[in-house]
Amino acid sequence: MIPVPSGSRVWLATGHTDMRKGFDGLASLVQDHLARDPFSGQAFVFRGRQGHLIKVLWWDGQGLCLFAERLEKGRFVWPATAGAAAALTPAQLAMLLEGIDWRAPVRTDRPRIAG
Repeated sequence: MIPVPSGSRVWLATGHTDMRKGFDGLASLVQDHLARDPFSGQAFVFRGRQGHLIKVLWWDGQGLCLFAERLEKGRFVWPATAGAAAALTPAQLAMLLEGIDWRAPVRTDRPRIAG
């Protein structure tokens, strides 16, 4: 699990990203294309062209952390927006990393009576 604090903002870079990029290349994308500060403590999520690999860039206060997640089956759900970035909550990021459709999660019904 990626330890992004609950109050942090999470940004998805819409479109696809060259997954060969590392710390410096992704931090440059954050500054140039998303117009954000990669050292702000916010998390930035990038998806590859095929949709089964994502990378998360996050500043933990001491250095940049780069996390990668790959699905063996299926693809990560990604927004089809025209903007450069879409905002998520840390809870939605957790669902995204599990391969769950974070846009419309299905909630279970609560039990009516105990026992």
